[in-house]
Amino acid sequence: MADAMEQLYQQVILDHSRERHGQGQLEIFDGESLQINPTCGDEARLQVRVEEHGSTEGGDAALRIVDLGWEGQGCSISQASLSVMHDLVDGVDLTEAEALGETFRDLMRGRGRPLEDEQRQESLEDASAFVGVAKYPARIKCALLGWMALHDALLQAQASRGRT
Repeated sequence: MADAMEQLYQQVILDHSRERHGQGQLEIFDGESLQINPTCGDEARLQVRVEEHGSTEGGDAALRIVDLGWEGQGCSISQASLSVMHDLVDGVDLTEAEALGETFRDLMRGRGRPLEDEQRQESLEDASAFVGVAKYPARIKCALLGWMALHDALLQAQASRGRT
């Protein structure tokens, strides 16, 4: 059973590294980040465009990701992670995107063990395939590269909208 699940996970990573979702630069964006893994040299340049929608309890409109593009070079893990992340966060509120990023970081801290909270694990959809990657510390940085770029780009997007 574990072998079948591991093969499924590996297939998800291979599929996303071959057919990358969201790859390409945006013409208009609110935040951009370039992240480089100093250990292996993998790179990710990510751009995000956001817009206001709805309102929060304080009366301010919430921000939502309306477009996300990225360019990257490196191993199949970093490229697949960017592709999977694109599918997961494109169109969601910034709060939800940050929560998903924190859930993914928790998955990487698990050293190859699934999250105890099954609901959080399932919220990652295809990104949960990276649980096996977390067994290898050198690969964790590759899997997190795009998520770090997203976090930085979202901070810039919020600042460009006068929010901190």
